Amino acid sequence: MITGELKLMSKLKSVVEKLQALETERKNLLLEIDELKKMADAKAKTLENEVSMLREEVKSLRILLGAEEEPKFERKKKK
Repeated sequence: MITGELKLMSKLKSVVEKLQALETERKNLLLEIDELKKMADAKAKTLENEVSMLREEVKSLRILLGAEEEPKFERKKKK
């Protein structure tokens, strides 16, 4: 019976080690997801700023060229 007990203990140890490895991987993946979310937010903010600057440039060029009518293809701003 000692052999059976040793096999059981070995199997339990293997399961515990696997669980620990999976918990570590889970923790690392959650950290990576957090970093990727932060990067996505930063990229979105940068794009928003760029779009805002381009809108201002369009307004300035319209004023400069004396064009007061907005072209039909321009996207309406959210209110």
